[in-house]
Amino acid sequence: MTKIPFFKMTGCGNDFIIIDNRRKILDADRLGAFVQKVCAHKLSAGADGLVLIEPSDKVNFKWRFFNSDGSLAEMCGNAARCVARFAVLKGIAPPKMAFETLAGIIEAEVAGRQIKVLMVPPTGLEMNIDVPIDGQSHQMHFINTGVPHVVQFVDQAASVPVKEWGRKVRFHSQFQPAGTNANIVQVVDRKYIKCRTYERGVEDETLACGTGAVASALIAARKGFVDSPVEVQTSGGEVLKIHFQSKGEEFDRVFLEGDARVVYEGELWEEAYEY
Repeated sequence: MTKIPFFKMTGCGNDFIIIDNRRKILDADRLGAFVQKVCAHKLSAGADGLVLIEPSDKVNFKWRFFNSDGSLAEMCGNAARCVARFAVLKGIAPPKMAFETLAGIIEAEVAGRQIKVLMVPPTGLEMNIDVPIDGQSHQMHFINTGVPHVVQFVDQAASVPVKEWGRKVRFHSQFQPAGTNANIVQVVDRKYIKCRTYERGVEDETLACGTGAVASALIAARKGFVDSPVEVQTSGGEVLKIHFQSKGEEFDRVFLEGDARVVYEGELWEEAYEY
């Protein structure tokens, strides 16, 4: 029986399965069904996403990040922090490292459980978009922080049915064909916001989203609501810190900071993905 070594890790409420695939134990190009089954809660290990670590001829390593539905994603901030700590624990990279993603090269610094990740430069900023939903116009803002995100500000984030609202935004005709992640944001003060995210690929609200926290902080800064660094309270109650520099209407040196925890280390049996 083939057994696949893996780590289960969590970053701010997002959980991930991480596999060292530098020796090509898995065919990374044919993993859609495998990822779906392994990420299924109650039936297998269960996770919001799965990451493969692979060799790189440019930096310390490269990753392939899969959403729980088996689709490839360009970037995931919380997974990036988990992967950085995994790489240090397994001797794959030093505490200061860089790795390849579909969104570009990511730099990370590991200090125990606290991880600081330099994100790829954000792109595609578009403010004050009128989005019609159920006969009403909603003002939203768009930015790509490695993956596409829409942000809408509200007075009370807790009162919004995020799964229902997020699904309508995620599949809205204005954001096709790629679709988008969707964030509800409440500004508390100039250093603190609350964020709830509907994640594309998971197709539900998650306890946290790193790229969503970054998108929410940057859009809030662009609106003049906050200053760097910004603390972002996620749906799960944990807090991420976003650092950034503003260059006119653009952002530079955007960092995502937070902890990454090892839940357990184990082996996937064939029964975990052949059901």
